[in-house]
Amino acid sequence: MKFKAAIIQTNTANEPVEAFNQLAELVRAAHKKGAQFIATPEGSNLLERDPEKFAQICPKWGESAYSKYSELAKELGITLLIGSALFKIEGQKAVNRSLLFDKNGALIAQYDKIHLFDVNLGNGMELMESRSYEAGNRAILADTDFGKIGLSICYDVRFAELYRMLCQNGAQFLTIPAAFTVPTGRAHWETLLRARAIENSAYVIAPAQGGMHKDGRQTFGHSMIINPWGEIIAHIDNDETGFAIAQIDHEEVNEARRKIPAWNLNKDFDLP
Repeated sequence: MKFKAAIIQTNTANEPVEAFNQLAELVRAAHKKGAQFIATPEGSNLLERDPEKFAQICPKWGESAYSKYSELAKELGITLLIGSALFKIEGQKAVNRSLLFDKNGALIAQYDKIHLFDVNLGNGMELMESRSYEAGNRAILADTDFGKIGLSICYDVRFAELYRMLCQNGAQFLTIPAAFTVPTGRAHWETLLRARAIENSAYVIAPAQGGMHKDGRQTFGHSMIINPWGEIIAHIDNDETGFAIAQIDHEEVNEARRKIPAWNLNKDFDLP
């Protein structure tokens, strides 16, 4: 099976309705170019790190966002991955949640980010997602018209065991939507993505946020799609808004796994 996949790169607004309109315009443009599977970045409905502004992602908006994404997928007849949207859960913190809709607009899978970004990068750049978000506790493998997709979000990319488990259970494609910081993006983004593709002989589909945001952060951009041999086959080579499309071929997954059957060599070792 072959199909066209698109990655959307955005600079998400702080206001959810504006953010949706910007996103929908890019999704429709990618669809016009033939994309059948379209993936958007982390924080597609709102990119805001100030906990006091979480009123903007109250449960009422959450219900509205689900229906808007569903209607967009159904309108275009596409499989649509909202890389993540931020939702406030009543009485709790927010969640950072991937949403996967089929061509009929049905929500077929959702995944809450397991590994929260709690880091101190120096120079006053400290980010503590756990102060505002509840971590997920389940890995998600989704069945789609195009095959099995393993879902993840941003910081998850540093935890290789998650992707190995997803692929050993049938994943042919791995989605890694992100809002990478500029320092970590320059140093690690491409390397980590290519490593996840190579070690699992799987496609990696990685849409990202890019540019300077209203809350003061700057994200790296450089969205990309990588084939199972580790080659970049679609790339937005800056931090500007846009999209890129690549053809995905199931046989490339099978071929890479035949050439280097690394999973058959797993062994248990004892430490002295």
